[in-house]
Amino acid sequence: MPTYETNIRPTPSQIVEHPRITVIGTGYLGATHAICMAVLGFDVLGVDVDERKIAALRAGTVPFFEPGLQEQLVAALDSGRLSFTTDFDQAAQFGDVHFVCVGTPQAKDSAAADLTFVVAAFEALATRITRKALLVGKSTVPIGTAARLTELVAEVSPIGRELELAWNPEFLREGFAIEDTLHPDRLVFGVESAWAEQQLGAAFRPILDDGTPLIVSDLATAELVKVAANSFLATKISYINAMAEVCEATGADVNLLATALSHDSRIGGRFLKPGLGFGGGCLPKDIRAFAHRAQELGVGQAVAFLHEVDDINNRRRVRTVDLIRELAGGDLAGKRIGVLGAAFKPNSDDVRDAPALDVARMLYLEGAVVRVYDPEANANAHRAYPDLEYSDSMNHAVTDADVVALLTEWDEFREAEPAALGALVKARRIVDGRHALDVDAYRADGWEFRALGRPAQPRTAALAVDARDERPALSA
Repeated sequence: MPTYETNIRPTPSQIVEHPRITVIGTGYLGATHAICMAVLGFDVLGVDVDERKIAALRAGTVPFFEPGLQEQLVAALDSGRLSFTTDFDQAAQFGDVHFVCVGTPQAKDSAAADLTFVVAAFEALATRITRKALLVGKSTVPIGTAARLTELVAEVSPIGRELELAWNPEFLREGFAIEDTLHPDRLVFGVESAWAEQQLGAAFRPILDDGTPLIVSDLATAELVKVAANSFLATKISYINAMAEVCEATGADVNLLATALSHDSRIGGRFLKPGLGFGGGCLPKDIRAFAHRAQELGVGQAVAFLHEVDDINNRRRVRTVDLIRELAGGDLAGKRIGVLGAAFKPNSDDVRDAPALDVARMLYLEGAVVRVYDPEANANAHRAYPDLEYSDSMNHAVTDADVVALLTEWDEFREAEPAALGALVKARRIVDGRHALDVDAYRADGWEFRALGRPAQPRTAALAVDARDERPALSA
């Protein structure tokens, strides 16, 4: 538990046991948080400067795809506990605890995080709030941001340091956001006073009463938890993909390697899955911003490995194009490629830094005729890359294809019948960029099958007898 600088203890009248909550920013994180907090029984006001986004949410429409969130939004609106506004004056008067959930994208000309929206949100609230309240950052930010914002808030607030700041990092997985919000594996409170800790505890009372572990820390540690977690996950993913590179050079099978490693309790199998690598709006930009901030702090060498993690991840995209080109006969010009997937992961319509869409773009630039299908992300993909051709079904995407490339592991693609797809394509050639398919079933149906880190030819093994000691041995 932290030791607070102040000896002033909160009085009962200062703790709002059932606080009214505002959520600033209604993107993926903010909309999910606002909806789920209303589901937990709190009165919640969602705030955004984007009038179209607010209008959609008021009408009961989530402006992105997340399983189950649409239904939860409608239920929360019907309960009367959830509303939305573009008015910061209304937010300042309404809320006891204000969660700031705005984006921190990568800066245009740097690996650093762009904090423009975060600073603007804190300043907009701080200049308007005139009674004791708590500002809580949830956005992923570089270490030291909370300390700087604490000083900014104290400087511009009419009530000075009576307006306190805390940090509460989010750990949402796209596709599982509701579960991760309502039943997180831990909560982290970065606070500077006993009052802030107790007030934040009141805002999360239903979750804490459910037995969720709580870590109470200083502000800097709370900031670091999210980027450290993302860096660890990215490193584990890139590690097995680095091993895939070695497997390709030696004829080893990365899937069998990963399985063997996963049985080591010190390593485990989670995120030890080879394939096309990670993408989305978090991991890539977070590890780059972390490395950049570490360099500013003079400890860049401590996380220098993150540059290689990023490089390994990007090389998987290039290598996937290589495999597709090889199957196409060495030249992609004029070849029809059916691309299955555009989102960076299944159960999402997010195409930010999506490996699938990046591969599709590289194929197009080499002259391939690329037809993309994704169950949810076609519209976002078309906005990002309008020159690609998009299909409204898997069958249409693969019709007359010289090569099929599975690049996002949606269940629809996993469950497709090899024979049914084979009846549509020009040639039975497939690259599984996610190790999601049954290789034996495809090869049995006559498909030429390639995957990152897996031998091009099927592994055939038979028992042989070593004449010297008569012990059975495997021979290829």
